Amino acid sequence: MKYNWDLDNLGENIKRSVQDAVDTKDFGCLNQTIRNTINSAFGGAMESTRPPDIDLGTGASSGRRSYEHRKQEPNDYKARTVTPVNTALYTGTAGKKAFAISLMAVGYSMGAITALAFLAAAVSSTMVGGSLLHVALSTLGALIVPFAAMAVVGTRRLGRVKRFQLYLNTIKGEQYCNVKDLAKRIMKPDKYVVKDLHWMLKNMWFLQGHLDDKDTCLMTTDAAYREYCRLMRQREEQQKAESERAAAAAEAERGRKQSMDPQVLSIIEKGNEFIKKIRACNDAIPGEEVSAKIFRMETLTRRIFARVEEEPDTVSDIRRLMEYYLPTAVKLLEAYKDLDAQPVQGENIISSKREIEETLDTLNGAFEVLLDDMFQDTAWDVSSDVSVLKTMLAQEGLTEKDFKTGGRG
Repeated sequence: MKYNWDLDNLGENIKRSVQDAVDTKDFGCLNQTIRNTINSAFGGAMESTRPPDIDLGTGASSGRRSYEHRKQEPNDYKARTVTPVNTALYTGTAGKKAFAISLMAVGYSMGAITALAFLAAAVSSTMVGGSLLHVALSTLGALIVPFAAMAVVGTRRLGRVKRFQLYLNTIKGEQYCNVKDLAKRIMKPDKYVVKDLHWMLKNMWFLQGHLDDKDTCLMTTDAAYREYCRLMRQREEQQKAESERAAAAAEAERGRKQSMDPQVLSIIEKGNEFIKKIRACNDAIPGEEVSAKIFRMETLTRRIFARVEEEPDTVSDIRRLMEYYLPTAVKLLEAYKDLDAQPVQGENIISSKREIEETLDTLNGAFEVLLDDMFQDTAWDVSSDVSVLKTMLAQEGLTEKDFKTGGRG
């Protein structure tokens, strides 16, 4: 029989050869068939009894004839047309392929022969019996396990070599590659690829390879990994500094609240709750014009309570604001939100919304007046200070008029 198979199907081809021998009861050509299959898949490297000298660094064979033979194959495995890679970053795959193929050849062929011998011995044992046959059965049964293990390990190793080549095709010589891109290339889950990469890194298939802390990015050079570590340290330092600033701000806030009058603190906290409700209503109402009015109300309310915090004595000025104005404003905003969400905007809904919008203007005007009144004492103090300053300047002859006349009347 003549075979023209590639490396990817080598395991299936060997198993098919064994199955053909079992079906036809002809095992005379089994060894030669397997040798021809491996020789065809590996580019004639097994035509001699001596295995080829494989350079693990470059993956090149020392036999010139084998190289020329592979060069002339028109339909060779597609993964061989890989993007040129830096051999200082990755190990070669030729030696790994040869090892996997050898394991598969020995495992499948010897396993099949051993299994057939076991079956023959079992049949003879049932017909003849005898202790020697029982010993032979035990020995053959024990041999089947390692041969089967060799076949499985070789098949898995060849599959891993194929995936490694696909990874290199995806990386294309870059220093970084996302695990998701590799998973997409081989059509496997991310977790599968991460496990695969960890094995390859442990076994030095990627000579300078590293995975990031979250197993989401493969770095193929030590320089890229050092840069990643530097950025991570910088990020950790920034996060630490931000955490320290936040802790300091929280401590200062606790100290401020502890020093504040409990009644004033309670009013400010209630005011903040009203502000949150106003912001929530604004987020839920899409209209730009009414949204601007609500934003104005939120800004004025924030400034009013900021003033109370600066001057606790002004808390008495906002009693009506807390008891009536703010609760009414929030109630109107929630009603507007419900009306605006109706799919059909009838005349009654439109009229009610318009009336609420006009009321918001009225409330904003009232809040502006209240905020201005809260600065009345400050305005008086400023006016008094300015008046005293002008009087003192006049007494010293330092007014603008005195400068022009040289201090003479």
